[in-house]
Amino acid sequence: MVLQPLSSLYTDQFENLDKHTQWGIDFLERYSKFVKERLEIEQTYAKQLRSLVKKYCPKRSKDDEPRFSSCVSFYSILNELNDYAGQREVVAEEMGHKVYGELMRYSQDLKSERKQHLQEGRKAQQYLDQCWKQMDNSKKKFERECKEAEKSQISYDRLDNDINATKSEVEKAKSQLYLRTHSADESKNEYAAQLQNFNGEQWKHFNVAIPQIFKNLQDMDERRTVKLGETYRSFADVERRVVPIISKCLEGMVTAAKAVDQRKDSAIVVESFKSGFEPPGDYPFEDYSQNLSRTGSDNTISTPKNEGGVKPDPKHSISKTAKNKLWLFGKKPKAPSLEDFSHLPPEQRRKRLQARIDELSKELQKEVDQRDALNKMKDVYEKNPQMGDPQSLQPKISETMCNMEKLRSEIHKNESWLSEVEGKVSTRGDRRPSADVNHHAPHGRESPEGSYTDVPNQEHRSPPHQPDPRQAHQPDEFDDEFDDDDPLPVIGHCKALYSFSGQNEGTLLMKENEVLYIIEEDKGDGWTRARKQSGEEGYVPTSYVEIAMEKNSKDS
Repeated sequence: MVLQPLSSLYTDQFENLDKHTQWGIDFLERYSKFVKERLEIEQTYAKQLRSLVKKYCPKRSKDDEPRFSSCVSFYSILNELNDYAGQREVVAEEMGHKVYGELMRYSQDLKSERKQHLQEGRKAQQYLDQCWKQMDNSKKKFERECKEAEKSQISYDRLDNDINATKSEVEKAKSQLYLRTHSADESKNEYAAQLQNFNGEQWKHFNVAIPQIFKNLQDMDERRTVKLGETYRSFADVERRVVPIISKCLEGMVTAAKAVDQRKDSAIVVESFKSGFEPPGDYPFEDYSQNLSRTGSDNTISTPKNEGGVKPDPKHSISKTAKNKLWLFGKKPKAPSLEDFSHLPPEQRRKRLQARIDELSKELQKEVDQRDALNKMKDVYEKNPQMGDPQSLQPKISETMCNMEKLRSEIHKNESWLSEVEGKVSTRGDRRPSADVNHHAPHGRESPEGSYTDVPNQEHRSPPHQPDPRQAHQPDEFDDEFDDDDPLPVIGHCKALYSFSGQNEGTLLMKENEVLYIIEEDKGDGWTRARKQSGEEGYVPTSYVEIAMEKNSKDS
């Protein structure tokens, strides 16, 4: 019968603990993987929300800013949704840092600790097995020596009782017996020592080493369980911390929904599309039966009576020429003009022009402030040359002056268009605007320092460059529809600085120092329409005259 070591009775339990601790670490890593996939879902969700907000809330200019309450509320909801997406990103970040990252670090620590404990257990098991093998070997040796000693005893007894055996044979057998007996005694002593040592090591193994290793494994597994509970709580705390901010986002969405005002939106629509046109009048009846012979009462054609005894105006008859006037805004425009907004109704055109003038005026004011600052800096440099060179500022001052000239030219051009459209809106029958539509600055030339002046340099008497008379302002097709015989109102007067021959068609002859009446301002082409005291009208170069506008053109 082969003796089995007592340590083998605990081998199965040690292997079971090995499997259990490995399962615990595998479960921890599985939960870590769950947290990782959860935070990836949060990141994807937040990214898709931000993409959705960006898709439905693109970048837009100030002119495209929504004014309708429904649009404003929708963009507010998009902003709140963007903040909500930010909170989902916070959740993902906190999960990755406080839960997933912590679990991965703890998992590595557990693996190292478990490996150390298992190695200690295996070393203790191996040492005990080694002690058992040494004891077993000494036991087997003692057993063999005892058997050999018994054989030597039997051989000696047989020779000692044999009368035929020689004395030398008997002495040899006796000596062999003595050696075998001595070896057996030594094996016995060695076996006893090994057995005592093994029993002591086995007691230490099962009463000290193995319990301590099992206790360390138990503490490790309990710490793993506690850590899982803490990460479960952290997982929930991450969500709980963002709940107040998410609640505010949802409250903002509800507030935006309550801000929708259908009456305000309707008023904006009315204001946006208000054209300023008057409803068209009734078309008169056209009697084509005037040339028919009326021989009897049966053949008499009854026609509607013209109340007031006024004959129908042949100009208002529906003819081939009048068909073009059926367009709502007069004659249909041939091609829309994006610069002067002539493709828009008068009211909308006036608003757009006024907005552009306001914007240009702000830019002009910035340039004026910059010019003043540069002039002050230049004065400081002139008084204190050590601070800087005054001439170094001259290019910047010149550039600023050039920008001011361009802006004033643009303002003047847009004010001309604004005067035209306000004149047409205020009086449908008037062809030309009145002089009181002058919002920002007088329509004159500007001095190099940026101030307005209507008086050119008197020291230079040579006539300035004369504009091309072929580019002089010609009445457009829209004006032709309301053409009448009434003279244009006087909106100012001018004094001729130079003589002008007026040889081209539509121009007006004038002499130096001659006083003329202004009936139409410069439209930006360099020509001004004027009238002599004799009643003769025509265009003169704007740069040839000194203009003085009236405050109230109607009174003049």
